[in-house]
Amino acid sequence: MLTVALPKGRLLGDLVPLFRRAGLDVSGIAAADRRLVINGGPVRFLICRASDVPTFVEYGAADVGVAGKDVLWETEHDVAELLDLKLGRCEMVVAVPKRSGIQRVTQLGFNSRVATKYPRVAARYFREQGIQVDVIPLHGNIELAPLVGLADAVVDITETGRTLRENDLVPIASVGVSTARLIANRVRCKLQYEPIAALTAALRQGLERGLESHD
Repeated sequence: MLTVALPKGRLLGDLVPLFRRAGLDVSGIAAADRRLVINGGPVRFLICRASDVPTFVEYGAADVGVAGKDVLWETEHDVAELLDLKLGRCEMVVAVPKRSGIQRVTQLGFNSRVATKYPRVAARYFREQGIQVDVIPLHGNIELAPLVGLADAVVDITETGRTLRENDLVPIASVGVSTARLIANRVRCKLQYEPIAALTAALRQGLERGLESHD
């Protein structure tokens, strides 16, 4: 039995149809209320926080899992990335108050304060740009930081840009595009190669079926 770690929240709702098209029994997920361990035939599902999925996989509590690329960028867990599931697409951007007039990251002042849920990603990005900033980690309401003078800019994930616009923030740079990825424990990839390869192939076919249904 393979153990698969899946993230709670909206992405889980997108994953259920994909896993169903891949031929997996996901009825227990749809019926589950607060259960965190769900048996689905030859697969056991763990339902956990999105940011914890790579931890469960790296340390072997799960053989495989689904995590957003943004989470993988930030946590830097040692896992194997098997497949881009093309779900949950969003973009990580640098955004500033519209009133600032700033149009490029190079216009940010020395030691500008940048608020973000992704401190590692932000620090790495600005370091690669040769820009020294003061990264301020926050866990929610990132857009509030520039409004109250806590930060000069933010690094955050956006799907439509609506939240940024509603808070008078404009993106000035793209850090990267994030989608959901199928990941695996590196040791289990060798020890359980056949079932993991079979699951990967089934999900790939599920993706193709999903594309065909939209044609």
